[in-house]
Amino acid sequence: MKRTLSLVAGCFLATSAWSEAQQPVSETTSDILAMVGDREITFPQLNTQLNSTAVVGLSTPALGTPERRTVMLTLLDKAISVNLLYLDAVKKGRQTDPQFKQEMQDYANGTLAGLYRKHYLKTANSVSEKEIADYIEKHFAKGTALDENMRPVVEAKIRKVKYIKHKAGFREHIRAGMHVKIHTEHLQIEDDNLRSDDQMIVEFDHTRMTWGESSTLNNSINLERRLETLNQLIDNKLLAKKGHQIGLDRERSYLSALEEFNHTRLVNLHRIELIRGMEPTEQEIRDYYKKHRKQIAFNEHRKLQMVVLKDEKTAQTILERMKKGELTIYQAAIDHSIDPRAKQTLGDFGWVEEGTGFPALDELAFALEMGELGGPVETPAGWHIVLVTDQRTSRYTDIKDDETQSQTRRLFLKEQFSEYVVGLRKKDYPVVVYQDNLNRIMQQEAQWIAAKSKEMEANPERARMILDEMRALVE
Repeated sequence: MKRTLSLVAGCFLATSAWSEAQQPVSETTSDILAMVGDREITFPQLNTQLNSTAVVGLSTPALGTPERRTVMLTLLDKAISVNLLYLDAVKKGRQTDPQFKQEMQDYANGTLAGLYRKHYLKTANSVSEKEIADYIEKHFAKGTALDENMRPVVEAKIRKVKYIKHKAGFREHIRAGMHVKIHTEHLQIEDDNLRSDDQMIVEFDHTRMTWGESSTLNNSINLERRLETLNQLIDNKLLAKKGHQIGLDRERSYLSALEEFNHTRLVNLHRIELIRGMEPTEQEIRDYYKKHRKQIAFNEHRKLQMVVLKDEKTAQTILERMKKGELTIYQAAIDHSIDPRAKQTLGDFGWVEEGTGFPALDELAFALEMGELGGPVETPAGWHIVLVTDQRTSRYTDIKDDETQSQTRRLFLKEQFSEYVVGLRKKDYPVVVYQDNLNRIMQQEAQWIAAKSKEMEANPERARMILDEMRALVE
C-alpha cells in the first residue's frame, strides 16, 4: 500500500496577515498559534474545526500535505478576526443587550434540560438482578435457568420497557408536587397584536412567565400548537433547574458549550450591528460602482472552438468544407490549423471575455449564435474560423439595475467591514502570532504520516491498525 506524502518545506506568510509581532514561546504554550488580547488560539482548536466541520470556501486536505498547512493558515487568520470582533463586542457592551441575554438564558436552559433528560433516561439502562428474576418468572416457564445467551436478550427487553415507561412519565416526573397554571385566555391568537409583553401567561414553581419571554409562541398556527410549545418551554425551565440542582451546570461539556455559544452569538450580534451602521447611501453605492466597475461587472463570456489558417483562401476553402459536412471542426483543427496546440486541444480555445481579444475576432465571436460557424477573420495570429460552444451572459453591468445595486452594496459593506477589522488589528488589540509553533507542529504531523506510510509498506498485515491511528488524528 503506497502513499506519496510531501513534508512541509519552508514557511510562507502573507505580509498583510502576518505583520504582527513574532515571539518565542515556552514548552507550556507550544500549542498556541496566536494571542489576540488575552484570548488564546491553539492548534487543537483549529484542527478540530478543520476536521469535524465543513469550512465554507475551503476543502479538507489530507494529513501531512502542504495544502493542509495553507488551509490552517486561512483558519488562523479567520480565528484572529473573530476574536478581535469578540473583544470589540465586549468593549462596546454588546453582552448587556437584552436580546443577547435572553438568548444566552434560553440556550443555557435548553442545554441543561438536554443533559438532565439524558441523565434521567439513562437510569433506564441499569438492570438489577431482581428485575431479571422477576422478568423470567413472569415470562418463562417455571424452573427456567438463565444462561449466558439468554441474559443479554432479557436485559435488552427490560431496558426497553423501562425506557418507554420513563419517557412516558417524564413530564409527570419533573412536575411532581407542583401546580402549573396556564392562562389560556391570554393566549388567543386573534389577540396577539393587542397583548403587551408583560402579560402573564403561565405560573409554575413560584415562577411567572410573560408573553415577552415566550417569543417562539408567535409561530404557532393554532391554540393547540401554542399550548404544546408553551408546555415544552415550561418543561425546559424545570429540567434546567433540576440539572442545576444535581450539578450538571458544572460539567465541562456544558461550560464549553455555553462559552462557545456566548462567543459565536456575541460576535454575530456585533457583526450585524456594525454592518447596520455602515449602510451606504444611494450616492455612495453609485460612487463605489463607478470606482470598482471593472471588479464588479461581469461581461459576457463565450467558449470558443477555433481553427487558425495561414491565409484567407485556405480558410474559405476549409470553412466551405465544414459547412457541407465534409469536415468537423475537430478534424479541421487537427489536420489544417497552424496553431501548434491544435492537435492536443482539438481547437478548444476556452472561455473569452467580451472586449478583451483582438477587435475583429472579438466582434465576430460575440455576434455569432450558439453553434453557428463564423469567419474567416484575420488577426496577427492568422485567419480564424470560429464556433461558439457555450455562453455566460453579462451581469452587474448597469448600476440602475436592482441586481447590480444589490451586488455593489454587498461588496461595499464587505470592504467596509474588512477595513474595520483591520483597524482593530492594527490599533486596538495586540495580536501576537507564534508561526514557529505552526511550522513545527505541521512538520511533525507530516513526518509522523510519512513514517506511518513506510510502516504500512513494511507491514501490510498491520495496515488497518495503522490507518485507524491516522484516522484518530482527525476525529
